[in-house]
Amino acid sequence: MTLIYIVEDDDSISEIEMIALKNCNYDVKRFDRSSVFLKKLEETLPDLVLLDIMLPDENGYEVVKKIRKNPVWRKLPIIMVSAKSTEIDMVRGLDEGADDYIKKPFSIMELISRVKALLRRTQDKDPVLLKVNDITLDYTRHLVYVKDEPVELTYKEFELLRYLMINVEVVLSRDAIMRVVWDTDFEGESRTVDMHIKTLRQKLKESGKNIKTIRNVGYVLQRVNSNETEN
Repeated sequence: MTLIYIVEDDDSISEIEMIALKNCNYDVKRFDRSSVFLKKLEETLPDLVLLDIMLPDENGYEVVKKIRKNPVWRKLPIIMVSAKSTEIDMVRGLDEGADDYIKKPFSIMELISRVKALLRRTQDKDPVLLKVNDITLDYTRHLVYVKDEPVELTYKEFELLRYLMINVEVVLSRDAIMRVVWDTDFEGESRTVDMHIKTLRQKLKESGKNIKTIRNVGYVLQRVNSNETEN
């Protein structure tokens, strides 16, 4: 399920946004302060963020700057939402790194249309052919090779490997893996992820050693020449 974060301190506005998005079958979480939102990003990355500019602890422009400077977060799709409606405000928001800008007040139809359009642009960019180290994954034909030798994977092992390869060098939490690969945000189900990582490593043989465990967090697929992390 697509996960959207709303960063908005106005209860009436955030309630409208949440109802509209949930009615479109999106998973939605709301934050009224940038500090809480940024801390949550360290745990789980959403598919899109609706970000208000006028927040009580920090303005949205500064939040966008922080996101774009972080190598893990920098590609996160962001729509700025604000009562600041001048052309200068809009240009500034886009220049800081926002993907789109919606002026308050807005219609529900406009909000949903903008969200769907940005999700299409970002989600359609996932490559169908991936290569990391000696591993090649062909999404169209659902095939995996290690040094040109075919590897038989289950459906979930395949999706897990693809998620790791798309996010190579990015540490993925167990909760994020559960949400993307198993389409559930049930927290605490780490054993499922751990067991699939174990079998995936075994099937990939020597190449499986590059799937590193980050203690108390999750996993990362490293390139061969990357610095070693904790096993």
